[in-house]
Amino acid sequence: WALHLENLTVSLSGQYECSFATYPYGSKAAKIQLIVKAEEEQHYVKEVWLNQTLEIPCVQDTTSENLSNYPLKWLVGESGRKEELVTKEPSCPAAYRNGNALYRQRVRLGLNNTLMIFPTKITDDGRVFSCHVTYHPERVQKSSTTVRVFGK
Repeated sequence: WALHLENLTVSLSGQYECSFATYPYGSKAAKIQLIVKAEEEQHYVKEVWLNQTLEIPCVQDTTSENLSNYPLKWLVGESGRKEELVTKEPSCPAAYRNGNALYRQRVRLGLNNTLMIFPTKITDDGRVFSCHVTYHPERVQKSSTTVRVFGK
């Protein structure tokens, strides 16, 4: 027996109970607490000096799940447009998207799937780098970091 819920909203969060009568033992029941979370995107600002290495964590403050077990992608955005830089599938090497000439030779995937950019340029200032981790087709965690580049 299963309960199928469609078009989930936060308002469907709560305790659900399934009960049924059995003969000769009487009724049986099971309860489950359902928590429906809204999709969250965490936003950060990262400051870096011109010509230094910029390192952006994919999912900050998350130690409970190993990111290498899930597909992820890094994107860069400006003026409402987003372009893929790197994609990574479990147990496969990272695939670099060379469409953006600004990042073609400067982007690498570091330890724990951090995005490494070297050297930083003034054109990186104000750019938004996003990491999307797909834990499940319906569960994607997103983290966006706006970069601020400072000259010496």
